[in-house]
Amino acid sequence: MTARGPALRLLPALDDDNRFFWTSGADGRLRFLRCPACRAYVHPPAPRCPECLAAGLAPEPVSGRGRVVAHTVNVHGWIPGSEPYLIALVEIDEQPSVRLTTNLVDVEAEDVATGMAVEVVFDEHDGVFLPLFRPAERTAP
Repeated sequence: MTARGPALRLLPALDDDNRFFWTSGADGRLRFLRCPACRAYVHPPAPRCPECLAAGLAPEPVSGRGRVVAHTVNVHGWIPGSEPYLIALVEIDEQPSVRLTTNLVDVEAEDVATGMAVEVVFDEHDGVFLPLFRPAERTAP
């Protein structure tokens, strides 16, 4: 099974707080809020930094690279006609405490491992850009 993600996706409800996250993939860049005071990335979006309580957080692009922290294969047909797909928890390289629950694509389930390097790709539906991850080659720092 090569994971491609579910064919039918339920899209998030966009609001003023999360719109930047769900639409920023239009230019191929993954973005998170970043604190202007302590420089921590914040996800999910919040009005204040959970580290230092500063306000004024603003979206900032990240590399789109990360590592798989955990994964599973969803085989339950929650959506009639859906195929099994990979669900993963991915930590971003810039700040491992920032993690996304996402789908892994372009990889065989048996080839996924904790610690695997991944990179973001976007799946666009009606102007919403869902961040998915595929295997990535690591480059030397």
